[in-house]
Parts: sequence; C-alpha cells; structure tokens
Amino acid sequence: MYGVCGCCGALRPRYKRLVDNIFPEDPEDGLVKTNMEKLTFYALSAPEKLDRIGAYLSERLIRDVGRHRYGYVCIAMEALDQLLMACHCQSINLFVESFLKMVAKLLESEKPNLQILGTNSFVKFANIEEDTPSYHRSYDFFVSRFSEMCHSSHDDLEIKTKIRMSGIKGLQGVVRKTVNDELQANIWDPQHMDKIVPSLLFNLQHVEEAESRSPSPLQAPEKEKESPAELAERCLRELLGRAAFGNIKNAIKPVLIHLDNHSLWEPKVFAIRCFKIIMYSIQPQHSHLVIQQLLGHLDANSRSAATVRAGIVEVLSEAAVIAATGSVGPTVLEMFNTLLRQLRLSIDYALTGSYDGAVSLGTKIIKEHEERMFQEAVIKTVGSFASTLPTYQRSEVILFIMSKVPRPSLHQAVDTGRTGENRNRLTQIMLLKSLLQVSTGFQCNNMMSALPSNFLDRLLSTALMEDAEIRLFVLEILISFIDRHGNRHKFSTISTLSDISVLKLKVDKCSRQDTVFMKKHSQQLYRHIYLSCKEETNVQKHYEALYGLLALISIELANEEVVVDLIRLVLAVQDVAQVNEENLPVYNRCALYALGAAYLNLISQLTTVPAFCQHIHEVIETRKKEAPYMLPEDVFVERPRLSQNLDGVVIELLFRQSKISEVLGGSGYNLDRLCLPYIPQLTDEDRLSKRRSIGETISLQVEVESRNSPEKEERVPAEEITYETLKKAIVDSVAVEEQERERRRQVVEKFQKAPFEEIAAHCGARASLLQSKLNQIFEITIRPPPSPSGTITAAYGQPQNHSIPVYEMKFPDLCVY
Repeated sequence: MYGVCGCCGALRPRYKRLVDNIFPEDPEDGLVKTNMEKLTFYALSAPEKLDRIGAYLSERLIRDVGRHRYGYVCIAMEALDQLLMACHCQSINLFVESFLKMVAKLLESEKPNLQILGTNSFVKFANIEEDTPSYHRSYDFFVSRFSEMCHSSHDDLEIKTKIRMSGIKGLQGVVRKTVNDELQANIWDPQHMDKIVPSLLFNLQHVEEAESRSPSPLQAPEKEKESPAELAERCLRELLGRAAFGNIKNAIKPVLIHLDNHSLWEPKVFAIRCFKIIMYSIQPQHSHLVIQQLLGHLDANSRSAATVRAGIVEVLSEAAVIAATGSVGPTVLEMFNTLLRQLRLSIDYALTGSYDGAVSLGTKIIKEHEERMFQEAVIKTVGSFASTLPTYQRSEVILFIMSKVPRPSLHQAVDTGRTGENRNRLTQIMLLKSLLQVSTGFQCNNMMSALPSNFLDRLLSTALMEDAEIRLFVLEILISFIDRHGNRHKFSTISTLSDISVLKLKVDKCSRQDTVFMKKHSQQLYRHIYLSCKEETNVQKHYEALYGLLALISIELANEEVVVDLIRLVLAVQDVAQVNEENLPVYNRCALYALGAAYLNLISQLTTVPAFCQHIHEVIETRKKEAPYMLPEDVFVERPRLSQNLDGVVIELLFRQSKISEVLGGSGYNLDRLCLPYIPQLTDEDRLSKRRSIGETISLQVEVESRNSPEKEERVPAEEITYETLKKAIVDSVAVEEQERERRRQVVEKFQKAPFEEIAAHCGARASLLQSKLNQIFEITIRPPPSPSGTITAAYGQPQNHSIPVYEMKFPDLCVY
C-alpha cells in the first residue's frame, strides 16, 4: 500500500505533499514561501502531525546530503528553522529530536559550509524557549563536535576562522539551552567542562592585540565580535556568569589544567588575563571559591619550577585584589597561611638546592635566583592583598604573620644550607618583609589596637638581633604603624633645617588613646631606640630610620612628658658618642652626634620655646664653624667628611642637659624629669641581645666578700659558672619542684580519703608539737637575766643562776638618767 502511495502523488499523506511543495525545481530559487506558509498553518492546525513532518524533512535532508544536493539541504534547514520558530506545542519534543538528528548529520559532514549551516540552525534553536520540558534529550555529541570545531586547523585561514567561530557559537548555544534547565543533562559536569572551557581558552590565547584591553564587562561592545578570541571571551563570560555556587569548582579546574598543559604560567600575561575575566564575570560572593582553587593549585605545584609558582602567585595577587572588593569570606587567613608556607618551602629549596632536601643523581637542581624571584612575588602578593582589606582584618593578618616569625633565642639552633646561610635568619627576613608590606599605609586611630602588647613585644625583641638587615626592617615597620598622616617621606633625609615649615607637616593633637599607649609602652620604645643606636653595624639607612621614628613619635604620639623623655633619650645618645664605652667606629660616633643635632633642631621648633630654639641654633652654628663632621649635612652623604679624633670634644659643641632643663623648665615642662639622665631599663630581652652562640661558654667570676671576719680582708675563691653549671641548677630546681608538687598531692589525697580519727590524731600531734615549741620560746624570752651577784650551786653539783627581780637589780651609773 505504501509503495502505491509513493507512486501516486494524490494518494500520499497531506503533510508529505506540503513538505514536497516547499522545494522548488531549481534549488537556486530558494524556499517557496507560499507553500511554506501552508505547511506552517497545517503544523499549527494539526500539531500531532509535527513529529511526522520533522521525520520526513529529516529523511529528505539525509538523502540530499548523500547525493550532494546541498541547495536542497539549505532549503530543508530553513524550513525546519521556521517551523521551530512558529510551533511551541506539546508535541514539539518529537519534532526537536528530528531537528537535532539533522543538525548532527550536518555537523558530521566534512564540508565546512554544512558544518556552519548546522551550527547556525542549532544556535537559532538554542534561543527558543520551549513550553514543555524534555526528560531524555542529550547534547553530549554537540558538546564534543563544537569543541572539535573550536580547534579547527584548516589550511585556509578564512575557513578556519569561520569554523572556529561556529564552534564557539555552538558551545554558547549548548550553554544557553542547558544551563538553566534542571531537567537537561548537567552541563557543569566535569566531562562537559573539560571540553568547553579549554576550547574557549584555546581561541582566547591566540588573540593578537597591540595593547591590552580591560577585561571589565562594562566595556564590552554590544555588537557581535568578528574575531574568534573576542567571541570566545564573550562566551566564557556568559558561562561563568551563569555558574552557581556549587559549579564554580568544575568551571575553574579546567582553566588551571589548561594553563599547566600549555605552560602558560611562566609568561603569566595570558593567565592573569584569564583570571581577570573570571573574577569580573562570576558573582562577587563566589570570589573566595576561585581564591581557594588557586591556593590549592599552588600547593599542588609546590615542587614545580620557581617560575611556575611565581606565575601562580602573580595571578593569585591580581585575583585577590578583585575579590577583596566583593567578598573573600573565610579565605583571608587561609590565603596568607598558604603564602607563608610556600615562602618557607622556597627558602628550604634555595638552601638545600633541591626539592627533596638532598642533592643526588637525577635530582632537579634549583636555581637560587629564581627562588628569590618567587619569594619577592609572594611578598608583593601579601602586601597587595592586605592593602585591600578593612582595618580589623588587616590587624588580624599582621598578628598572624608576626606569630610565624621565628623568635630570637640564645639557644636558637643554627640550620645552614648549601650557601651557609641561617635558615631562621632568612625566614625572619622574608616574614618581616611581608609584615612591612602589610603595614605600609596601615591607618588605625587607636595605637593600642595597631600595636598590641604581644605584637610589640615580639617585634621589639627582633630589633635586638645582631643582623643589621633585620633591625632595619623592624624600624621601618614601626615607622609604618606610627605614621598616620603621611609624614614619613618628609623625614627620609636627615638635615638641620632652619625652618621646618617648608616640610608642611600634618600635626594632630595627641589623643587620649595615644597617651595611654605611650604611658604603657614608651619606656620599651625608648630602650630599643637607645640600644639600636649603639650597634656597630649601623649604616646610613639605620640612622635615617631612627631619625624618622623619633620624629614621627614626636608628631603623632607626643605630649609634654613624651617630649621630655625623647630629649633625655637623645642627650643619652650624645653621651654614648662622647664617652664611647662601646668602642664605636668614628663614623658611628659622628652619626650619633649628627642624629642628635637633627632631632633636637626639629623638636625645638615643634615646641616653639624661644630659649630652647636659641640654644640648639647656637650649638649647630658652632658645629658648622668648628666641627661640621658632627652635623648630618657632612655625615649622611655619599662620601662622609669625618674627623679622625673625636676625643676631648669641647662643651660648646655639645647640647647641654643643664641648659635645656633650665630653658624648658621655665616654660612649664617638668624640671625634675629633665634633670635626670636617661638610663635604659634592662630586661630579659636586652640580656638576650648579647647574642652568644650555643657552644660559647659563659664564664662569670663571682667574688663574695666574707662578712664573718670584718678585721680580715679575706675573699672567697672565685666560683666559675659555666653552661653546664647553669644547666644542672635548672635541672635540680625542676626536680625540687616535682617533689614539692608530689608532696602536696599526697597531702590533699590524705585529707580526702583518710578516716576522720586519723586526721584528728595527726592534727592533734602537730598542735602539741607547736605548743611545745611555743613554750620553749616563751621560756627563753621571759627568763630574767642572770644575777650580777654570782651563782649558787644546785643539786647534783650543777651551778645555777640565782634570779632576782628586775626592780632589785643594780645598774651602773652610766645607765641612770
């Protein structure tokens, strides 16, 4: 029967006749529009026939493709597109299956034109919102085929570009069709993302631009891009913009793998561009997920080349700055912890020369300069990310970094590597560099919050170390914290200006919180400044930092009491240079003289006491004429002009404490405090600053004068106290403490568990013992003195003192008043 119908056109089903009528005799004439309108009306009137119409069109298209009748293929696809646009009935799902079958047939063709035709039809279909859901439709083939088209390597450049753009458009269509439909196959599964994302990145990395373009979506033009790279970027933005919280990981992981496989971390330009696109495209509340992915990838590549790790850190820096403007969530300390851990690993790699801690055959040798470059990248990232954080989070980061700095200790183990450098020293330097980056630009109105006691104690204990570089970092960190008005750069050069108004200093009144801070920590700060001035290894940068620190304390935290103490401190520093008990070099002594002159010149003009200013000015003028080597203009230059003999400095060249006390005391300052010379309070930290090594024996000769024979100048032999003696004393004291603790435990246990009668008997025995001891004491105390008349003999031949009442005793005349 079907064969008869096929031969006789009048007996064929109507939908077939309507489909046949849309095809002209000559394919160049195109679709017959009137007949197409009839077919569309029929499909709308009888929607149950729509699936048969689609099946018949599919049959004709497959036949035409096989016969290379590409004109009729185009007409069939145009008809399918119009039917899809017009029909939204419940039966469209069966029609769509036929449509997708025809699109797949075109995409399988080797003809570029047919591939492009099928892609365009699929894109039109993707833009249609279906009224009825589909439960069994699959797009796996289309994802694979479009991804393959994105990597086209056709010989003709123009055709290659068209195929790649079609592939990108096809992937964009798949995303639009499936990303928001929960009933479709999950496009966010790794099996799909591992194809879509690398295909887009492959086209994105082949862009050739004369200048970099901002990846902000606000600057993207509305018109369609002509370049595959621009189209891929737009598709990637759309994909990431639709990503939900649980899908971010699957979307970011292929990006990291692609950058690894194509070695794109080392130039790092493309990697940074990719993650800028990602960070600007995803929702702000998802930013911390991207940061976590990057941190995990950095840990996974901890044994990769330093250039690769440096590239990841640079990308992390850019991404973190963008994320901080939105929400970084709980990843703040996690990020810093990872970076500091990588910093420590890099130091170990640089010292040992390998990733395994030992150099052997087949071990990859590490280039130390590359590790240094990676360490600088980590420090830069720490600073750039911290600068975007709010004050409270920044304070937490500062405390966190400080807790990682190895504490200086007399018994600190010295770990040396291939270069013979101290591992702890390098770690301290790198972490202090990071801390300096974080503290730069830090603004906090309350110094008690900015410099809490535990933080300040650890920081200042580090300032007592022998290493000059570490001490300089500590001074710069303190300056960063104290400078809240941007005055630090105005004190970068030490000078004796006759008028400091040219500096345009921003001076604010000392707040109550600052006053409390200085009352609590001022002596601690002064002590460390004083001890830092006495270091032999100081260079010009150290004195510039000390001058800046003194100046900023005077501007930011000073009241009358602080000003007085600072003046006393600087005069004590002048005494250090004059007396020279530390045997400092000539340059250091001249530098201390110059430092004192510069600071007293500054503080005299800040206090605006005329007599004080006059005295300082007179001394400076005298030095200019007779001793220019005691002024900063001759000392802190490239070639210092120094004096070979600083002994016997005349008093006219010195700032006199008596004179300063007199002029300031007359202006209301505390005269008694001004007259007292500054003496630093030595603490355990200062004793630690002696910095003796572990193997060095500390020999102390202790001589004790004998008090038993005051008429003889006898001395006990000197006792030599060594490290072993001290160690034994500590061990013995620990043993005594353990015994005492055990005795107390036994007593408590006895009173808790022993019967009442036993406890009462024990207490009664102790009471009777106490009473007997008291009786003895009373007897000795109350017994009258012996009689001056002599003694009498008692029984058993024992002589016995004869006691008489006190009022009957006869005293010498000298005792009578």
